[in-house]
Amino acid sequence: MAYPSLPTKLPRSLYRFFWDVDPKKVDPSVNTYYVINRLLDKGNLEAARWVVHTFPNDEIVKTFKTRRDFSFPTAVFWTTYLKIPREEVRCLQEPYYNLRKTLWPY
Repeated sequence: MAYPSLPTKLPRSLYRFFWDVDPKKVDPSVNTYYVINRLLDKGNLEAARWVVHTFPNDEIVKTFKTRRDFSFPTAVFWTTYLKIPREEVRCLQEPYYNLRKTLWPY
């Protein structure tokens, strides 16, 4: 789903967080959940500020409710910050969390 009010390009300063793709081709208005997930999970303070100021709050919340690949510390922080009940955050649910611990027990 494309959002007409969102930018269609990432700021150059955030390219480094998209090391596995061509960041020039990432369209935040189309790949909204991917961009939010990547920047809040792998980004720095500048990236987090950009996400919070660029995307509607409900889209950030929806990203945490649907994406499974946030790290545990990141999910706990943003769940608290955004006041999302933990039981609604997909990556904090028992089946996913247990699987992640067996694959990477740290």
